[in-house]
Amino acid sequence: MAIDKIIDRAATISVSPTAVSDTPNTSTGGLSLPTGTTAQRPSSPDTGESRMNTTSGSLEFYDGTTWVSTNLTPNITSITGEINNAYASNLVFAITDNTPSVDIVFSEGGSSFHTVQGQVVVAGAFTLAVPSQVYGQTAGDTISITINNADGTPSSNAITKTVLTAPTGGTTTISGGKRYHTFTSTDNFVIASGWPSTTVEYLTVAGGAGGSGDLAGGGGAGGVVANSFTATTNTYVATVGGGGAAGPSVRGANSTGVDGNNSRINGIGTAAVGGGTSGHYNDGSATHGVGHAGGSGGGAGGSDAVRAGGLGTAGQGNNGGSGQGAPNYSGGGGGGAGAVGANSGASGGNGGVGTTVYDAWGAATSTGHSSGGTRYYAGGGGGGGYDNVTTTNSSGGLGGGGAGEVDAVATSGTVNTGGGGGGGGYGNGGPQGGGAGGSGIVILRYTL
Repeated sequence: MAIDKIIDRAATISVSPTAVSDTPNTSTGGLSLPTGTTAQRPSSPDTGESRMNTTSGSLEFYDGTTWVSTNLTPNITSITGEINNAYASNLVFAITDNTPSVDIVFSEGGSSFHTVQGQVVVAGAFTLAVPSQVYGQTAGDTISITINNADGTPSSNAITKTVLTAPTGGTTTISGGKRYHTFTSTDNFVIASGWPSTTVEYLTVAGGAGGSGDLAGGGGAGGVVANSFTATTNTYVATVGGGGAAGPSVRGANSTGVDGNNSRINGIGTAAVGGGTSGHYNDGSATHGVGHAGGSGGGAGGSDAVRAGGLGTAGQGNNGGSGQGAPNYSGGGGGGAGAVGANSGASGGNGGVGTTVYDAWGAATSTGHSSGGTRYYAGGGGGGGYDNVTTTNSSGGLGGGGAGEVDAVATSGTVNTGGGGGGGGYGNGGPQGGGAGGSGIVILRYTL
């Protein structure tokens, strides 16, 4: 057939809308629709016009007013929580139009760098621990967060978070959903700008007192104070009290030990009071026989008469034990945060036990004095004895208290427990020196 005849015949063929719409398509192939991004949508679409949107990954049609996606397109309603540069905090998501599980995509500078896949969603919410690949970013970076439904459809929106600088200071530990800052010497606890207002719990243990020399009582433990405060952008000084010096191996007024030093978060709450030092032999004068007051009181020294132990500070510690007169001349135990110091008898009184209330703090930070798996703070020092009567040494209280001695220099309190030093006795032909007090400690913690 001539070419001009074919062209002429083709020109007369017309296809009606009904013929196209109402005739079954029996092809096993596919129907290719127009494809493009959201930005490439037609400017004046007809009602019912359809296309594949490569931005959303969904087929869409125009309903006469707006483009409608045929896929379920998720939306992030909110993300509560922050991303920091040091540890895994929690982000709480509220989302809508989601599949039973979603993927979370973290991006920076327009490029995704980490995806958490298969996060289960319950009632439109889930909690996510920020992955190390995300919280390890530099403070000040901006992280964009989106989600994808299980079919790959991305969320219609993104939420951004700025990486914050986590609080600094001391030695940090994470345990039981809390972050701990442990200070074994005076240092700063710093809340940088942008960090949200945070409730911080604190434990302050003051320095224990040094035990005196020469038939002395045990040094009192440092006081213990715990409370909380609302931390905002600021620098807080954590002051750790040192232990008191020991009394020397001499007879006389200068055999007295030194009180422990206070611990505190400067400007916050009440200071933990340093332990009171102990009394010692006084040659008939009560001036040096009684124990000093402190966080916990020092034990009284051996003397011409029974002398009283020093008073503890209410809510922080306990009283020291009394000392004996002739013929025992033994010193009382220093008070501890958990119990009074023992009164002396034929031998020096044992130091008062420390407190176990903060066992969880000690376990998390590996601090305090561990005994039988339990952590103690602020035990009192044991009292010294007289070798003409006994050679039995007294015990320091659990919580770092030093032992009292008869024939040797007494044991010092354990560092960073607030334990009191042991009292020096009289043996080997002369007065024996006391033990130094243990330094205190400051611990802060807050919920992740």
